[in-house]
Amino acid sequence: MKEAFKSVFGDYKDYIFIAIALLFYAIGVTLFLLPYQITTGGVTGIASLIFYATGFEIQNTYLIINAILLVLAIRIVGWKFCIKTIYGVGVVTIYLWLAQRLVEDPVTGELPRLVGDQSFMAVVLGAILEGIALGISFAHNGSTGGTDIIAAIVNKYKDVSLGHIMMIIDCLIISSCYFIFHDWEKIVFGFTALIISGLTLDHVMYSTRQSVQFFIFSRNYSKIASKLNEMGFGVTVLDGTGWYTHTERKVIVLIARKRQSNRIFSYIKSIDPYAFVSMNNCQGVYGEGFDVMKVKLKQKPTLVFATNNENKLSEVRAMLGRKYEIRSLKDIGCDVEIPETADTFEGNARLKVDFVKKYYGFDCFADDSGLQVTALGGEPGVLSARYAGDHDSDANNDKLLLNLKDKKDRSARFVTVIALEYKGKTYSFEGSVDGRIIEERRGEGGFGYDPVFVPDGYDKTFAELGDDVKNKISHRAEAVKKLCDFLEST
Repeated sequence: MKEAFKSVFGDYKDYIFIAIALLFYAIGVTLFLLPYQITTGGVTGIASLIFYATGFEIQNTYLIINAILLVLAIRIVGWKFCIKTIYGVGVVTIYLWLAQRLVEDPVTGELPRLVGDQSFMAVVLGAILEGIALGISFAHNGSTGGTDIIAAIVNKYKDVSLGHIMMIIDCLIISSCYFIFHDWEKIVFGFTALIISGLTLDHVMYSTRQSVQFFIFSRNYSKIASKLNEMGFGVTVLDGTGWYTHTERKVIVLIARKRQSNRIFSYIKSIDPYAFVSMNNCQGVYGEGFDVMKVKLKQKPTLVFATNNENKLSEVRAMLGRKYEIRSLKDIGCDVEIPETADTFEGNARLKVDFVKKYYGFDCFADDSGLQVTALGGEPGVLSARYAGDHDSDANNDKLLLNLKDKKDRSARFVTVIALEYKGKTYSFEGSVDGRIIEERRGEGGFGYDPVFVPDGYDKTFAELGDDVKNKISHRAEAVKKLCDFLEST
């Protein structure tokens, strides 16, 4: 309930800021640009040109063009952005109509020139108001529509300045005013307004997203770190040495938005008013909670296989390596043993992918495999790797052969269940191979129970068949094949 309230409140706050920002936009256009026949970019510029040429009111053209663009944008940008854009377009349309009605001459219908004959001053003021409005609107996930929609689509995939995107798109619109006024001065003023509004937009946008890095030195580091973590900040504690005293010190490293710095200082001071704190501006911060690295890598997509078992890795890389870069837990810096406490193969596989996704962020897959022997009631099952000892294959095989010593039914089945965490959803794929348990080990290849398992249709154990054959018929091969088919279909 609390999170839902925050989400709703956050949206309401966005709508309020967008409405306030677009009021500045309407003021800039109505009071400083239209009266001096200055053509800006975007749909507003197109609407202005039509207004100058025909007298058709700007808000009407603005609404018609944006309605067409919004239909095209919904699929690409998403409903959430488009809902706020529809809201923004509606607000701008109303503001433009209302502003003209309030300030126009009731007899002639002309708009007043507030700065007299100072056209350049009108350009500067109008452009600054436009830039401020667009910056605040974008910072709260809103838009005035038109080329803003195109800019947002490009910015979704490329880390490019929004001001520069719109500047490129708008050049042709501004240049077109020559065909109406036949006056190069109007084009110069138009480009001047474009540059000023673009620079103002970038300044507003990046000032709201500016980040800072804290280094906090305190003997009470533990309490400070815990307090900051409770308040939603991610913290890292590093080991250090005070060189003057040659004593160990702990250093808290924290990255946050600049607007949050006063809160952080108050937390620190409330716990340790004598703490030593260094705060530095960051040029860019990318990762969870901050900006997204919008670059395309010319390489195979990455999937993490949640294991450090070299035998499993080699099998899976042989099957998936041509299309995917398969990384192990070691490759992503995970050196912890992920607990396998579930009572099913699928449950253990899901525990591993959930852990990797939560703490490392990668799309990943994990398997849990085991041997099910009919005469032993399905044992060793999920305890296959720990049947007689922790990942001791020799001891596991010895125990299995001993337990089957007097059993006539030696049928068994190898089972693999793969859990895949992919684009926010979890999927499962199962593979199995039937066979029998022989009375003594044979073969030098493979791992685990491979030396005692003979698959149906063969007279050799997995350890004797070799990787080429095993990778085609094994339980893991079947599960990975299903995984591959799914990835190709998506």
